[in-house]
Amino acid sequence: MNRRHLIKSLVAGTVASAFPLPFNCLASNASSNTKYPWKNWSGNQKCFPSQRIAPASVGELQTLIKTSHSKIRAVGAGHSFSELVPTDETLLSIRRLSGLKDVNTENNTATIYAGSTLREIGPLLNEQNQALVNMPDIDQQTLSGCICTSTHGTGRTLGSLSHYVEALDIVTASGDLLHCSQHENIELFKAAQVSLGALGIITSITMKNTNPFKLKRQSQWLPFEDLLPQADALSRANRNFEFYYFPFTGMALTDSLNITTEPNSLNEELDGNSGIMDLKSARDYLSWSNKLRELILSSYMKTIALEESIDHSYAIYATERNVRFNEMEYHLPAELGLKALQEVRLAVESKFPEVFFPIECRFIKADDIWLSPFYQRDTISIAVHRYFSEDHEPLYKAIEPILQKYQGRPHWGKINTFSNKKFEQAYPKWKEFQEVRQHYDPNGKFLNPYLIRTFGLS
Repeated sequence: MNRRHLIKSLVAGTVASAFPLPFNCLASNASSNTKYPWKNWSGNQKCFPSQRIAPASVGELQTLIKTSHSKIRAVGAGHSFSELVPTDETLLSIRRLSGLKDVNTENNTATIYAGSTLREIGPLLNEQNQALVNMPDIDQQTLSGCICTSTHGTGRTLGSLSHYVEALDIVTASGDLLHCSQHENIELFKAAQVSLGALGIITSITMKNTNPFKLKRQSQWLPFEDLLPQADALSRANRNFEFYYFPFTGMALTDSLNITTEPNSLNEELDGNSGIMDLKSARDYLSWSNKLRELILSSYMKTIALEESIDHSYAIYATERNVRFNEMEYHLPAELGLKALQEVRLAVESKFPEVFFPIECRFIKADDIWLSPFYQRDTISIAVHRYFSEDHEPLYKAIEPILQKYQGRPHWGKINTFSNKKFEQAYPKWKEFQEVRQHYDPNGKFLNPYLIRTFGLS
């Protein structure tokens, strides 16, 4: 139950494509009488689209959009837990649009096809003497899916992936391919940096990168009460810092990453399922005594020594996820996040003894992107997980009001009950985004029922 045995499975789950049939086995003009079911990775979102398409080129994509008479929703890796994807009309995958399109060595930028996964991008950029500035800890999402939902890693001075977008190409509802950046089609660019797939289909993204670098990961178990007073200072002292609180243990696991020139350290790969399932077993076997459960788990966790590993940045960031879960994540003002976390802990441990997944806490820099949850404020994110086969609704119903009370904005790809009115209040540029969306997609070709409700459209 060392770090490889546990931390790599804590937030759980291998992110597979989640498609019962591969898109590239389906013809673009598949019969409308044949419906292929779709579900996301955790299984909490499902739909039966009338058509599933996977264009092999930008030109084919333009033709499909221009000639389509149905609504179209794009899907990436299927790792969002919110209702962004489900549609009973056309479901479109861009996975066949992948790879590097162009590399600018002078500016340290690379234009990447939108269907590329983060796992593919790391080695490709490394060959070109570049690396993403920051990454999340799952690397099987498509780049466009990350951008559309403001996917992020952690780091007090580091933004989400959308923060590093220099330009992008997008096919609008008319079938036109538009290029936008800070200098061209500026309003479309600010909206498209986090678009929810509501403006069109992104085909390529130009990322501002850096030179390749190695990271040293250091992971340490601490009593939660000892960690909490240090958390802010640790987030400032380390390039990347996050921690996990383990309910009913009194213990937290810190995860610190810093740039190093030391040689790679090799670690034995262990079964990523074991750690999280051990926590589940402890819950099941000791359900009659939470105090004994905490005593046994905390006593063991305190014996685990500081663990270190070193590798290329893209290899260190990514961890295997082999246990499925559902997730709710809110982004709170940095000065309020730790106070909210204490209330969340109290609510969980007083009402939900069945919870065994850790609560994840990360730090993200402010940006100026219209629908970014980090718009104009440094942020602490709090993510609450529940085992995929167990009912998450009672837990989330109890936790969500706490996160909202502290001005939290929900992660676009995670479960939440935010209404149109609440989104409008939370995002100063909400109206501007709606105006851009209406301009480029007046008939709502890229909307589904969830987005119609979210945008307050009839």
